[in-house]
Amino acid sequence: MAFSIIIPVFNEEENIGNLIQDIYSFLRSSDYIYEVIVVNDASKDSTYKTLVGLNKKYPIIIISNQQNMGQSFSIWTGINNSKYDTIVTIDGDGQNNPKDIIKLLHFYKKENYKLVSGIRKKRKDGLAKRYSSLIANSVRSFILKDDCKDTGCSLKIFDKNIFLKIPFFKGMHRFIPAFFLAFGCKALYIDVDHRERKYGKSKYGTIDRLVVGIMDLIKVLKLINNIKK
Repeated sequence: MAFSIIIPVFNEEENIGNLIQDIYSFLRSSDYIYEVIVVNDASKDSTYKTLVGLNKKYPIIIISNQQNMGQSFSIWTGINNSKYDTIVTIDGDGQNNPKDIIKLLHFYKKENYKLVSGIRKKRKDGLAKRYSSLIANSVRSFILKDDCKDTGCSLKIFDKNIFLKIPFFKGMHRFIPAFFLAFGCKALYIDVDHRERKYGKSKYGTIDRLVVGIMDLIKVLKLINNIKK
């Protein structure tokens, strides 16, 4: 089995090195064929310099956005430049545990799912971030009926060709489960590890993300209805 790992990063100079090291360490003993694509979203710190240094030891593919385009665009760009039909997405802050990639892959290939998504059962985030996510997830799940308790978990495995059918818009990565279900695909949600952020802080606001996510629901509902026609 072959897959492409897509990692969007923005100002993660202190975290990306440990994440890349963990990925190659955990997958080294497996029989999988894979590539690692890191999309640098116009970081203002030394993230790009760190990636260039990492590239001397690990065969990572580096893509750099000329300006800050957001997480959805970075994921979309990485996928469009990938060479395998199976996609793994993971956050660049190191909170997702790369060890869980093998766990999700097991179910993905065994049960013929088109999407296997992680659920952060014991989140290591601040109270405000956890509660805003809880509200947003509850509202989204109630309206879209996607049965996903934690669509914000970046650790996902899915079919590239199905993903590329989704009309692109800013914030689309938060609605991947709903779109896959709209296309008639089987989805599975599995509890995964969530680690504390070692360095820096989240680059995405809590209340802002909550408001924007709820506003996007109207757009997503229209897109899903068009898909089902």
